[in-house]
Amino acid sequence: MLDKKVANLINEQINAELYSAYLYLDFANYYHDEGLDGFANWYDIQAHEELDHAMLMRTYLFNNGYRVTFDAIDKPDKKCNKASDALKFSLEHEEYVTSLINKIYKAAAEVDDYRTMQFFDWFVKEQGEEEKNADDMIKKYELYGKDPKGLYELNKELLGRVYTAPSLTI
Repeated sequence: MLDKKVANLINEQINAELYSAYLYLDFANYYHDEGLDGFANWYDIQAHEELDHAMLMRTYLFNNGYRVTFDAIDKPDKKCNKASDALKFSLEHEEYVTSLINKIYKAAAEVDDYRTMQFFDWFVKEQGEEEKNADDMIKKYELYGKDPKGLYELNKELLGRVYTAPSLTI
């Protein structure tokens, strides 16, 4: 049986992942409005990934006999005034999500819940990748984004990103 505290933290994380999807869709909207369809594509895919994370965690709870409850999803609270804002907000947000994942992992470790720890190993690795990707986006923008030709090329590169489903089995 899944520890109640661990299950509740995972349930809270499901809601946090859904908020993350909202946030990234909001960033995509900003970039669509700015005519940066590649950046918008990047964040549309990010939103899709966050929804996948929520669904994986939901299935994990179901498979462990826990009923998932949904909270209201807050409206995104970040306001983008320039193209680099969403990039910086993304890194901050991914660092926050990492702290939430670590909290779940720690709670599972405290009750010797090795199954949950093994399941969350993938998310720990994923968060490392997400933070690196967000940091790389900032660096690329700082290198190329201030030059119109560089911004055009970076936008074109981001337009080529394709969604791939996670390879985690439950």
